[in-house]
Amino acid sequence: MTTMNLRTGDLVMILTGKDRGKKGKITQVFPRLGRVVVEGVNQMTKNIRRRRRGEQGQRVQFNAPIDRSKVMLIDPKSGQPTRLGSIVISGKKIRRSVRSNEPLSPSS
Repeated sequence: MTTMNLRTGDLVMILTGKDRGKKGKITQVFPRLGRVVVEGVNQMTKNIRRRRRGEQGQRVQFNAPIDRSKVMLIDPKSGQPTRLGSIVISGKKIRRSVRSNEPLSPSS
């Protein structure tokens, strides 16, 4: 099992599939499965049956998880997709953008 460097709140670009080229924010991360949920990407519709007589069924739209290999972090400085690296600053390991060599804030 490999480590997951993507975090909730990161801005990412979709690399492959029907949503290729779209950008969105990560809303959920599943490290053990290696999957992420991106806002507005991979939308699915689920049909919910009625439970009681007189009640109506529903169609619920939701964002399904996609594999982390299909997304790439967007560099905050240039706005282009970038790989992630790490640097140690005052004893703390911090994520950094390989493209611009800028440290990424913990929340982004």
